[in-house]
Amino acid sequence: MRAIDLENRYSAHNYEPLPVVLARGKGAYLWDTSGRRYVDMMSAYSAASHGHAHPRILDALAAQAGRLAVPSRAYFNDRLGPFLAELCKLTGLDAALPMNTGAEAVETAVKAARRWGYRVKGIARDRAEIMVASGNFHGRTTTVISFSTEPDYRDGFGPFTPGFRAVPFSDLAAIERAITPETAAVLIEPIQGEAGIIVPPAGYLAGLRRICDAHRVLLILDEVQSGLGRTGAWFAFQHEGIRPDGVILGKALGGGVLPVSAFVATREVMDVFTPGSHGSTFGGNPLAAAVGLEALHVIREEGLVERSRDLGAHMLARLAAIDSPALKHVRGRGLWVGAEIDPAVTSARAACERLLEKGVLSKETHRTVVRLAPPLVIARDDLDWALDRFQDVLRELDGVTRRADAALALA
Repeated sequence: MRAIDLENRYSAHNYEPLPVVLARGKGAYLWDTSGRRYVDMMSAYSAASHGHAHPRILDALAAQAGRLAVPSRAYFNDRLGPFLAELCKLTGLDAALPMNTGAEAVETAVKAARRWGYRVKGIARDRAEIMVASGNFHGRTTTVISFSTEPDYRDGFGPFTPGFRAVPFSDLAAIERAITPETAAVLIEPIQGEAGIIVPPAGYLAGLRRICDAHRVLLILDEVQSGLGRTGAWFAFQHEGIRPDGVILGKALGGGVLPVSAFVATREVMDVFTPGSHGSTFGGNPLAAAVGLEALHVIREEGLVERSRDLGAHMLARLAAIDSPALKHVRGRGLWVGAEIDPAVTSARAACERLLEKGVLSKETHRTVVRLAPPLVIARDDLDWALDRFQDVLRELDGVTRRADAALALA
């Protein structure tokens, strides 16, 4: 196919796409260049939580693009203030710093934590340390991969930025043992997405909050994927009734049409930034602010948080009821589930390729997990149809395994 040939020839080979060429999308559907329709069970890692081509978001985009798009933060604009005010209201925090991509917002949080450590906590210059979790995924910039524990993300990209220490995810005792007087912050995903939708035990976030308070350490949560309704709450931290010192947002904040991100924090943390200490040409532009604000309004007014909670419980129950040797484990929260495939049966990649053949788009992670995370606007009938196809794939894989076992027994 020409589109695939061109991309393979001229693109850097930093992705390994499934063999489908997408041409348009609407709601929870995507169509390829031949006109075949698919149910989207990926939603661009939560970036398309509102579905594709949401009419309200497209209207906001077009209206603002015709007025003013990118004038630079060298001036005030009439869209940014309302957008940031809404972010602060929703998170219960005091101030926000807008950026573009999730990785940029993570970098912003790292800078804030370090400067807070020096200027507020009193850590000696250039000695601040940030605690992270093993298996983390916070982006792919050179600073972020410096604290990744995934060898593929680091291979060949050193030397790495110092100042980070990784401890096991979900292990409160390990976090507390690792904290020193030079610890400025704990930076963690409340649910690990790229690691395979790893949900910590109940009480983990509340425990982190207690530990950070006891040691005067910032608690910063990366909710780029988990935030804005994905887990059945506006933010994953709300499931345990805590308030972090900072939260990192992105993906769904752009309504599926623009890269929009933000670091939102307490005033004490955000006030470490002074004119010239941080910035972005595109971060906080009025086009992004208008789209981001409308994205937040759509989530509230269309009940997408509640949809994620209710449909997510339904999806988990359906998947948990599947009896298949190919399916080792199911875990998740809201419309965000990881289905772990037994590598002795097949790979998660092969399962995703079979799903593609049946009209369902998903993607594997870490070779063993199929991610199932549809747009929050998905209809229950479409969700059930996609889950039926997933069950069909598992049955086919089980059949292949049984035939292989029978052949071995006869050999």
